[in-house]
Amino acid sequence: MKQIFSIALSLLLLLSSSGIAYAQHFCGDFEMMATFTIGEKSLSCGMASVDDGCEDEEAEEHTCCDNQYTKVTTDDNFSTSQDTFQVPTNFVAAFVSVFVLQFETSAATEVAELWHYKPPPLIKNIPVLYETFLI
Repeated sequence: MKQIFSIALSLLLLLSSSGIAYAQHFCGDFEMMATFTIGEKSLSCGMASVDDGCEDEEAEEHTCCDNQYTKVTTDDNFSTSQDTFQVPTNFVAAFVSVFVLQFETSAATEVAELWHYKPPPLIKNIPVLYETFLI
């Protein structure tokens, strides 16, 4: 899916920078011709070149015909986005004090306090008192 999307975007960039346009010729409200062109191509339905046989009279200009061009354009300033990622200093200070320093201080105090600890004397063997023996 990612490959198809990247190919489609690269084709769109290529076509938009090469000047390909979709040209349409309208006579009145109806589309008579449509084609893909490079640049602007003159499309005609033939109504403008109709001769009436009178050379002395000026030919009427047909205003019902119209050419429309649809182009995909891009900005010529291609630049990479330079987003600067800034880590908030409050977050770093809180993270270090909570997670890093807490474990170091608690581990150091436990080792220091356990070296002189002696367990209480064993008066009764507690595991034996709570065990059940099947005969």
